[in-house]
Amino acid sequence: MLRILTLNTHKGLSHFNRRFLLPQLRDAVREVSADVVFLQEVLGAHELLALRHAESWPETSHYEFLADTVWPHHAYGRNAVYPMGHHGNALMSRYAISGYENIDISVDTAEKRGVLHCRIEHPEGEDTVLHGCCVHLGLREHHRKRQLAMLCDLVASIPQSEPIIVAGDFNDWRGKAHEIMKGCGLIDVFAAEHGAPPKTFPAVFPLLRLDRIYVRGISEHCPVKLPNRPWSRLSDHAPLAVDIVL
Repeated sequence: MLRILTLNTHKGLSHFNRRFLLPQLRDAVREVSADVVFLQEVLGAHELLALRHAESWPETSHYEFLADTVWPHHAYGRNAVYPMGHHGNALMSRYAISGYENIDISVDTAEKRGVLHCRIEHPEGEDTVLHGCCVHLGLREHHRKRQLAMLCDLVASIPQSEPIIVAGDFNDWRGKAHEIMKGCGLIDVFAAEHGAPPKTFPAVFPLLRLDRIYVRGISEHCPVKLPNRPWSRLSDHAPLAVDIVL
């Protein structure tokens, strides 16, 4: 059995950007004991924030700091680039990542978005690989519709015999993604168990169902209930976790 975790890290900042909480976030992520972690809005670098929070700012990128020695294998897909730094999606794994690519799904120049597609070696040593797709979709609905179509093309390109996990921040507050994802053969693990994906935003008092975990080719999946604290203080998004059997 594998445990999967997905979280929008909000650049390591608390809600409303008041505090830098990456060290506390690392402790909370470790407590979940996930085998594979999907991260969105994770910083690769940011010169201004590094100066502002010099006492607790790590010497490495945020995803490397979070991975540390617990997840020896990780990949980063840089999406948003600006004069002071860059951020994007990351995937951390206890198992070797045999290859990865960051697929640009930006619809226009206003919002840079990507899907980080990783090929993870099978935990039991079998020839089949596990595909992990870390997603962060756009804020505009017509952008998301086109991005979901690109995501479905990616899923369709992967052999049916190879299991897939698609997880991340879909920004889908109107619930339009469900039928599209279902149409390309993906199952929402929370909707399958509870009838709908959970509310994850804002973390302190969740109202919107923005974050999702979809699977294909998985034998069993069981959503994991995570506590409200400390997560509600560590990001503007609540995390999601699921146990799966390949």
